[in-house]
Amino acid sequence: MTQKKYYKLYSEIRTLILSGEYKAGDKLPSKRVMADKTGYSQITVATAYDILQSEGYITSLERSGYFVCKIDSFVGASNTEQKPFDKLSDVKVFADEDFEHSVWLKTVRKVVSDGDKRLFCKAPNEGCAVLRNAISDYLLRYRGMCANPKNIIIGSGSEQLYQSVVKILGRDKVFGIEKPCYAQIKAVYDSEGVKVRELSMGKNGIESAEIQKGGFDVLHVTPFNSYPSGITADVAKRYEYLAWAEKNSSYVVEDDFASEFFMPGHPIQSLYALDSRSSVIYINTFSKSLSPSMRVGYMILPDSLLDAYAKKQGIFSCSVPVLDQYVLAEFINSGNFERHLSRVRRKMK
Repeated sequence: MTQKKYYKLYSEIRTLILSGEYKAGDKLPSKRVMADKTGYSQITVATAYDILQSEGYITSLERSGYFVCKIDSFVGASNTEQKPFDKLSDVKVFADEDFEHSVWLKTVRKVVSDGDKRLFCKAPNEGCAVLRNAISDYLLRYRGMCANPKNIIIGSGSEQLYQSVVKILGRDKVFGIEKPCYAQIKAVYDSEGVKVRELSMGKNGIESAEIQKGGFDVLHVTPFNSYPSGITADVAKRYEYLAWAEKNSSYVVEDDFASEFFMPGHPIQSLYALDSRSSVIYINTFSKSLSPSMRVGYMILPDSLLDAYAKKQGIFSCSVPVLDQYVLAEFINSGNFERHLSRVRRKMK
């Protein structure tokens, strides 16, 4: 926004006073003389003088003019003085070349043009039914995972979902995490005030000795292509994780980040799909599969945790905008999401 002329003149005179160039008792030029000197109108000068007088920098004497006041407490220029700011810019822009942006924009236009009045309604706290249904259908169709839509909770990315897990299970639990692991996993648990136990990784997942040693109440794992190690746990290791949960009557948090990009052939079944005792909390997002800017994720809760969710987290509004949920649901239901995944997988071969 362009700075008002009177404010610019006010700032210039104020600076001259604070710098000592205009000393206490000095008489300022008359409005007419100041207008001629600066090129501003007399109205602009009068407004600037009025501001300076109201703030105590100058005083006026009838038929004598304006004089600079004594400012004993002056110790330096105030940090409220207007200065030009360095504007922020997105220096690095990472655009996913594999993502067909035109298809996404076409989907946005379709959803908006359909004029569904539900776009202007508050989303249920668990997320919009249209998206929860779409994810349920997609998981069964593409991943062979049977997830009831009522168990699917929408959130704005994995970090928020990690926080939800802590609130549901309780901060008194010790979380066992992979070492090394995605840094944000430990960062979120630390920020939530829960204890973590780092479990060393072998070539096939967490070392069996670490699991047997115990010392944790909840196990958080990334079975597929764990970051930064790149390790993928085979079926035997996955059953070992599930056996631990059964033995300890506890839960495994399955962080299924990037599992859609399995290679080659069909993916190893997720822990959720292998689980017969409802001991897996499944978490996934669209940040990797679609775009880092896509701040939408979801978790699948076992029936045994739905009441705890309702009491501890269900009171909070869904953090994903309704329009984003409807657009993503349409993108999935139209088949565009699976076509996108197949196209990316072909490029990876």
